[in-house]
Amino acid sequence: MNDLVHPAVRESRPAELRRLPKRVPLPSLLRKDVASNGPAWLPLVLVLGAISAVAYADHLVVAISLVYLYILPLAVGAIFLRKGVSYSLIVICILLHDSYSQRTIHPALRIFHNLSAMLCFAFVVYFIQRYIEQREALAKTVQQQRDDLLQDVELAAEVQRLFLPVGKPAIAGLEIAGMMKPARGVSGDYYDYIPIDAHTIQVVIADVSGKGVPAALLMSATAAAMQLEANHDRNMLSVVGRLNTGIRSVSDGVRYVTLLLAEIDARKRTVNYVNCGHNPALLFRAKTDTLTQMDSSCPPIGIFPQEMCELASADLITGDVLVFYTDGITEARNQLGEEFGIQRLSAVVRRGSSLAAEDLVTDIFSSAADFCSGVGFHDDVTIFVVKCDFDGSATLTSSIVPREERTQAHKS
Repeated sequence: MNDLVHPAVRESRPAELRRLPKRVPLPSLLRKDVASNGPAWLPLVLVLGAISAVAYADHLVVAISLVYLYILPLAVGAIFLRKGVSYSLIVICILLHDSYSQRTIHPALRIFHNLSAMLCFAFVVYFIQRYIEQREALAKTVQQQRDDLLQDVELAAEVQRLFLPVGKPAIAGLEIAGMMKPARGVSGDYYDYIPIDAHTIQVVIADVSGKGVPAALLMSATAAAMQLEANHDRNMLSVVGRLNTGIRSVSDGVRYVTLLLAEIDARKRTVNYVNCGHNPALLFRAKTDTLTQMDSSCPPIGIFPQEMCELASADLITGDVLVFYTDGITEARNQLGEEFGIQRLSAVVRRGSSLAAEDLVTDIFSSAADFCSGVGFHDDVTIFVVKCDFDGSATLTSSIVPREERTQAHKS
């Protein structure tokens, strides 16, 4: 049937439709934040209903004028409705009062009464609208500042990731894997692998006191200092001493860093370490199925002017597993307030000692995450594992990515 309609008629229909009065969408009567939340019709219905109720009461009462009651619906309208709509309602209220009020007064007095009421209503609506506008401007400013801060924090987190190792060191006889999960975008944890020669590597794990941006800044300073130390004598006690001096100079002794620095020699099959107030690393010996804790031997870095440390050592054999971690793992709490603790961590290490290093890292993190399920981690989590395979039963082919190439690696 549509094909039988004359073309001129079909062409005239759009023009006729354009001339029809357009319906004003209801949300356009409301302010933007109100129109986007809740039913759009509800504020308008409440305001119009209140105006109707006041007009009816004003019509019934003859003894006194109830025009002042219109202030209530107009005030509510000024909060929810657009500025133009709010001022239009003032005119409607005055017309309703003038039309429905049964009080008989002199025309001049009636005009003065209506004009004064209109000015009073306009005054109330104006100040409410100004308050709403200032509140919206403040909320917009706060939101913009929050977005800028989040962007800055994300940029800081990206810079922090450049300090972390990418890839695995190719030291024959050692299998190494690690991970870090920040609790707040930026982290106060740090770990790294520092190759000394073809068969020796130093590993470091550190945790800055506190959380958030201040801890992240001190973590970055610690990481930068450790990387600068790569060009100096790698004597661990000397490294710790110089690091203590540098950290104390920027923290004034208020903040400190717990650090565990270990040197693993795959040819001599030994590990030498210094623990500066850090969580004790775990040394699992598969041959005897025992766990040894690599306890602290000196205070955290940055507290005292001089760091008096002692070097500890242990022999290694094939099958031994070294597990380094921060307190984000052991202090993770479940919904009952119980900590994951070193005992549960030891059980996970013993159970997964036959896994590959990367799989064991994943198993430890997953076990802690399941334990605090529903609560989540409240602190940064860092784990890395070193497995000893001096007999060469596994072949390692990966290597450390040069630091100048880390930026591109993290972006990809």
